[in-house]
Amino acid sequence: MRRWTASVLIVTASIALAACSSAATSTSPSTPPATPTAAASAPASAEASASAAASASAAAIATVPPDQLIFPGKLVICSDIPYPPLEYFDDAGNPTGSDIDIGTAIANKLGLTVQIENSVFDTIIAAVTGGKCDIVISDQNITADRLKAVDMIPYFQAGQSFVVAKGNPKAINTTTDLCGKSIAAETGTTEVDYVNGVGDYKGKGLSQACTAAGKAKIDMKEFPKDTDALAALLGGQVDAYFADTPPAAYYTIQHPDQFELAGIPPLQPIKAGISVAKDKAALHAAVVAALQSMMADGTYAEILKKYNVSDGAVQSSDVK
Repeated sequence: MRRWTASVLIVTASIALAACSSAATSTSPSTPPATPTAAASAPASAEASASAAASASAAAIATVPPDQLIFPGKLVICSDIPYPPLEYFDDAGNPTGSDIDIGTAIANKLGLTVQIENSVFDTIIAAVTGGKCDIVISDQNITADRLKAVDMIPYFQAGQSFVVAKGNPKAINTTTDLCGKSIAAETGTTEVDYVNGVGDYKGKGLSQACTAAGKAKIDMKEFPKDTDALAALLGGQVDAYFADTPPAAYYTIQHPDQFELAGIPPLQPIKAGISVAKDKAALHAAVVAALQSMMADGTYAEILKKYNVSDGAVQSSDVK
């Protein structure tokens, strides 16, 4: 069931203004105008909260020692909202999406209540290592640099795609067509790394490929929130928006009169992970047990199907 479609607002010129606002106040085509701030904590959706309450008294499949949690009996999850259909706000301003449902189900399996903490992606690892949240579920691609700071439990996978204005006016159909173009993406993402040729993409960046072929480099424009990057495309400030395939496809499906996918097939499929602080081994083990249990009983598959992201499923053997 594509429940997330109910929360979408038609993109208007006011969204373009979000690109000039701070991360704490940016809005999205997929969110109501009264979006909670990026620093604010938020309850899970009414459905998820009811499920959590009903499950809290049930036998947990693993026990998390109180000293492994910020608050005993509660799992605080950091997520960078919005990034639909993985995480976004519904019409009532409540967090929802496949990542939010997965996090809530993990909490249920552990006999914990859940709290969603909206965070800025570029500092989200610092949030979990600094004690702002217990885990991060925010479509974080697993990279060598991130693994130096946190442990990451594989739970999803996706490629990367480019979104262009309706009609593809700059004729972006191959990666070579990106040369000399301006591309928008959220700061701290692997999309930025891939264009600039840093981190796991050192020596094989898209911009480096352009200059090696004697063409102009890509003008990589970074934005503090993903919605600001999309707004830059809407406002004509950039030639393309670069994101993981699920949100890229989401925006083109919801707003076919304004956006379309570039002709470039999805790039670099990579696993995403749930981040846990390295000194929280018991919490790590409990999350692994909960996620494997969800895969065994069908909960995991049902959540992905609900948000039309079943192609991103990983195997139970990947979860460790």
